[in-house]
Amino acid sequence: MHKNWAGTLIEDDEGFHYTYEKEYLTIDKPEPISLTLPLTSSKYSSKILFPFFDGLIPEGWLLDIAEKNWKLNMRHRMSILLVTCKDCIGAVSVDPIELNEDE
Repeated sequence: MHKNWAGTLIEDDEGFHYTYEKEYLTIDKPEPISLTLPLTSSKYSSKILFPFFDGLIPEGWLLDIAEKNWKLNMRHRMSILLVTCKDCIGAVSVDPIELNEDE
């Protein structure tokens, strides 16, 4: 959010989880990434991709181009989000995090 790491979105067998970073919550005047995800130290969980993040994914011909160029599975919304939303219009960008096998 405005080049600050606001939080982490994770997909696992139970669905999707979003948690604001503690450091982000302590900066001067932090803003929620969405009105549907107000600032909190608690974890948000959902069986489907949160509508805010799903709304960042391009539609129409832009999505068609992304699907063809990156051979994306249109049913896997998280993959589409990670590939197409690194430099979104607006204050939020989505960057993948590389995890070690131990994490």
